[in-house]
Amino acid sequence: MTAPSVVSALTIAGSDSGGGAGIQADLKTFAAHRVHGLSAIAALTAQHTRGVTAVNVPPMDFLRAQLDACFEDFDIRAVKLGMLATAEVIAVVADAVRSHHPATLVVDPVMVATSGAKLLEDHALHALRTQLLPLADVVTPNLPEAELLLGRRIPDAASMRVAAHDLLALGARAVFLKGGHLPGDGDVVDLYVDNDGLIETSHPRLALEAHGTGCTLASAIAARCAQGMAMKGACLAASDYVHAALRRGYRPGRSDTVVLDHIGAAPTA
Repeated sequence: MTAPSVVSALTIAGSDSGGGAGIQADLKTFAAHRVHGLSAIAALTAQHTRGVTAVNVPPMDFLRAQLDACFEDFDIRAVKLGMLATAEVIAVVADAVRSHHPATLVVDPVMVATSGAKLLEDHALHALRTQLLPLADVVTPNLPEAELLLGRRIPDAASMRVAAHDLLALGARAVFLKGGHLPGDGDVVDLYVDNDGLIETSHPRLALEAHGTGCTLASAIAARCAQGMAMKGACLAASDYVHAALRRGYRPGRSDTVVLDHIGAAPTA
């Protein structure tokens, strides 16, 4: 049996029928980074640029079958986790991660859609904290997600820096905390922290409403790690990629919501 000729990255997340976020955004991002993309669908959503209208979670034995099938045949160098709606889904995914030992695990703690639709059951939050964060090589929350994980508000830049360190204490080996929800017209500042310390990265704030930025960031980190980049560099490169994809974004639906141009922003090196 021959060894795989290319490396793969696996996304375990929800399917977005509108094509702008979730599994669809992840696979576009993997393709833009020239990494073979695999997927295990942890939820089906009826969704468009205006919101989520329905969510369906597959049977747990089928979810596990998807995961085992991917690990049995492909050279998976990185796994990205997205929408995991229930404690049962989180338990199945955590067990598969412990069984298959992927080299890199990127956890995007998806809890609330951009539209405001709730995507995580209340009792699943504890499972996310205790079962997935200790396995994560990096966790990539936005500020509302970080507030739920920590159980407190993060109202300003100083609180954000403290929160980044407190999130690291929950068990992940690194945190990339996204600052786009902080009020103000200045640059968007994101924070990367690991045991070596904290650094900031910033980009000009764009005057638009976007869909799929968190999914795209986490999958770009996974793709870069699959290619052998160290975590800090992968996070910073992924942040640049998301900004470039946002600048090239377009409006495929009838709302004003922008979908990222994943392929147009493809890195050249």
